[in-house]
Amino acid sequence: QVQLVESGGGLVQAGGSLRLSCAASGGTFSGYTMAWFRQAPGKEREFVAAISWSGGRTIYADSVKGRSTISRDNAKNTVYLQMNSLKHEATAVYYCAADHSVRIATSQAAYDYWGQGTQVTVSS
Repeated sequence: QVQLVESGGGLVQAGGSLRLSCAASGGTFSGYTMAWFRQAPGKEREFVAAISWSGGRTIYADSVKGRSTISRDNAKNTVYLQMNSLKHEATAVYYCAADHSVRIATSQAAYDYWGQGTQVTVSS
């Protein structure tokens, strides 16, 4: 059983930056594909970014491509999401997720474990 704990959310002005972190415990972190999803008020949860177990492959939603970077440190059992040039539309609860496989998926159904989420609010 893997436990995921997100941190780093908060209030930021439009155009600013935030770095989210997700600390994992209870499993072999390097054996998991990791991802970030987000859920804005009144909307469905959506894919943001994912990274393979080695960090060698990453994919991004079009809405964040070029302004966000997902990375991981397997020695620290942590995955990060660096978000730059934030827009008001990025306001959401951000969730970390883990998939115990080698695939790198954008579907929520592919992910076995989820964190509780961290709130990101971008003021316009």
